[in-house]
Amino acid sequence: MRIQKYGKAINEAHNIILTNYPESMLIGQGLTSPWYVGESAVNLPAKYGNDRVIDCQISEATTTALALGASLTKVKPIILHPRMDFFLLAFDQIINQASNWHYMSGGKVNCGFVSRVIINRGGGQGAQHSQNLSSMLMHVPGLKVVMPYSPYDAKGLLIASVLDGNPVIYIDDRWLYDIKGEVPEKEYSVPIGKGIIRKSGSDVTIIGISYTVHESLKAAEILATEGIHAEVVDLRSLKPLDKELIYQSVYKTKRLVVVDGVWKTGGWGAEILALIAESNILKELKSPMMRVSLPDAPAPASKILEQQYYRTANDIVQAVQRMFL
Repeated sequence: MRIQKYGKAINEAHNIILTNYPESMLIGQGLTSPWYVGESAVNLPAKYGNDRVIDCQISEATTTALALGASLTKVKPIILHPRMDFFLLAFDQIINQASNWHYMSGGKVNCGFVSRVIINRGGGQGAQHSQNLSSMLMHVPGLKVVMPYSPYDAKGLLIASVLDGNPVIYIDDRWLYDIKGEVPEKEYSVPIGKGIIRKSGSDVTIIGISYTVHESLKAAEILATEGIHAEVVDLRSLKPLDKELIYQSVYKTKRLVVVDGVWKTGGWGAEILALIAESNILKELKSPMMRVSLPDAPAPASKILEQQYYRTANDIVQAVQRMFL
């Protein structure tokens, strides 16, 4: 099987979608700028033309409304937002409109479009360019939310999102764009709502998604040298959640650390802990559950402060170690 970078795998998914589904289109800001979207949109405008790949003006609400309206006419649009922070300007279209169309039409109309949203932070970009708002989106009925970690899933989940027929928020992380992995050349899809065990273990379950899986796997390697065998679960989707996989893993290991990579208060990690707290598994646990989250504070612009702000494998290791004291 071929080895591909994460960003290149997304580019390949776009090519397959635009080639095999003539009703598809891509619209977004900075499609021709590697600074915005890395390798993920290379050569798409030249190959498919400006009527199907539209490098648009800066108006998140307008372009999202265009994609939403197109989806109601059976077009399969992908609307690309190169910074999650400014995706907030499209929340009226996403939360008030797209998420409710199916329900308010009595099931007669679907908004089958994908909002591809990029988390782009670090390097001193500061509070307005560094936010992960995935927990907000997970809260909304009518939306599906996926966050791939591996290049394989980056391609397969994007294709699955376009074919799903519902409004899907596809969140990718620029910190993953250079990660390499096996990616088939053919078209394939990864089921939305199905997680995967990235590393089996018996002593503690570490649950992450997107970039936090990367740090969780590094933490598991460190813990293994101490005789602690961690199981790393990659959720892949925040909505719907693979609850059965979560239950099975935590029941097996009897310990749980959630690495959510968002602000601690109201983060999706709290939802995972609540699921376990409401289940019979709670009484089986050998230690209190723990979260590894961002501080409840804006992202700093100082690179020195960033090193304290963003969570790494060492923070996960320390959380697990406290469970065994």
